[in-house]
This record gives sequence, structure tokens and C-alpha cells, in this order.
Amino acid sequence: MRNLDIAERHRAGFVALGGRTNVGKSTLLNRMVGHKVAIVTPRPQTTRRRILGIRSDPGAQLIFIDTPGLHRPRSALDERMIEVARRCLGEGEVVVGVVEASAPLSEGDRAFLAELRELKAPRIVAVNKIDRVRRADLFAAVEQCGRELPEAEIVPVSALKGENVEELVAVITRMLPDGPSLMPEDEYTDQSERMIAAEVVREKVFLAMREEVPFSTAVVVENFVEEPERRLLRIAAVIVIAREAHKGMLIGAGGRQLKQIGTAARLELEKLLGAHVFLQLLVKVDKDWTRSPRKIAELGL
Repeated sequence: MRNLDIAERHRAGFVALGGRTNVGKSTLLNRMVGHKVAIVTPRPQTTRRRILGIRSDPGAQLIFIDTPGLHRPRSALDERMIEVARRCLGEGEVVVGVVEASAPLSEGDRAFLAELRELKAPRIVAVNKIDRVRRADLFAAVEQCGRELPEAEIVPVSALKGENVEELVAVITRMLPDGPSLMPEDEYTDQSERMIAAEVVREKVFLAMREEVPFSTAVVVENFVEEPERRLLRIAAVIVIAREAHKGMLIGAGGRQLKQIGTAARLELEKLLGAHVFLQLLVKVDKDWTRSPRKIAELGL
């Protein structure tokens, strides 16, 4: 067989995104895919499960695996998230480790790079948030990454602003194996609309509430009914929290807080799903669900 001409080559494969919590992995994923695949909040530990994002270019298909951030576990939920993250990193044919541009690197970023050294797949270090640092600090961060992981490609980016992200995509593409697309080229995620609805509601809870409430929050979509003739989706979701004291905070005086969360989620879902949405939200207390492996599994995490 003759070798394929460069113009005829097509590459495809799985790309794992990893890093400590709150370093910008999900923002980077959404930017590279070109669609909102993962929810994004300023709160740590927003991503809890394996999320797939698909980018299909004329010469390549990149299947990104977004992972929960690595952090010090304090509960069964933390342990589950870390287990998922480490397993997903092992699934990547290329692994992109995301660290934050700072000089020196944070302790969490250094610990993550130490884990990255143990992987055998081709590795890239994306030095993120370059829009927030001075040039001298960026150079120092890149130099330190080179010392910590000399065999990796290092690409500075700003996921928020999009700066140098296409260069990162090009570097990833060059590392992927030759092969046909592995997923339908008109899809950008493997998440169902039901899963997307649950995640969007959780995002709006995270954005609306103080720090102690979001971590103990999960969302379960109990009803998802399509009425295509009316371009309408009827969604009923339950917001599960671990403490009775949080219930009043989440609902708010006269139900105003919950109504604001519901309105924000509904508007986002209408934009993402291309239909009118009727969204009903309920709040349920399930004490200490974050410490029960059985309950975590029942919630699909």
C-alpha cells in the first residue's frame, strides 16, 4: 500500500483533559469544541463526571474527555470524582494537562504534573489563563513546566479569550493516530438532552448560591417529555441537597431564589436545545448523600 499523501491523511482519537480543580478545563473544552458541552462556574469541583466533547474538522476528529479536577478528598463524592478523573486520563491517546499560568506553579499544579509524568501517552501541557499574568511570569511558568515534564509539548493559552487555542488544537491533532472518524461528525457530545438539562440546572445553582450549598447539590431529571408539534420540552427536575438548613437558602423568601435559578436554567436550555422549555424544579433533602457511595451511584455519579 502506498503511503497516504499529507492532504489525504485523516486523524482521529481520544484526548483526555486533566488538571487540578478550577483550572479552566471545562472552559477550554467548550472553546475547542465550539459548543457548550460542560457547565462552567467559578466554584471548585464543578465537573463531576466524564464528559465527552467532539470536534470534527476536515482532516481530523478530536474526541475530548473532560475530567473532574484532582483535589484532596474529603468525602465519598470526592473519592469517586478522583477515581473517575484518573481512569479517564488513562483513556486518552493524547493527554492534555491544564495548569494555571503563575510563577511559581501552584502546589496543586506541581502535584498534577507529577502524576502526568507517570502516563505513557503523548502529553501536552496547556498553560492556561495567560490573559491574567505578566509576560515575565508566563515565561517563568512555561520554563517550570518544561523542567517538571521535559518530554511534553507546552502550549500557553487563554481558554476564556480563545488566545492560542487553535494552536493547541493543531498540536493535539499532530499527535493523534491516523484513522477515520470514530463518532458521527454532526454530533458534538455524547450527553443526552436529559443529562444536559440536569447539568444546566446544577450550573445555575452553583452560580446563584454561596459556597457551602453547591458542593452538596445534585440534580436529577425525573421527567423529560417532548411535544415536537409545539416545539416544547416539559422537564421536571429535583435538586438534591444534603442539609435541611440549605433548603430554605435555595428556595429563598417567597420562593424567589428558586424561581431565579429556574428562569436562568430555562433560558439557557431553550438556547441549547432549540425549543421552548417548561421547567419545574423541586428541592429534596437527602442527608449526607455526598458520603454514601450507594447514594452517589443512585444519582448517576
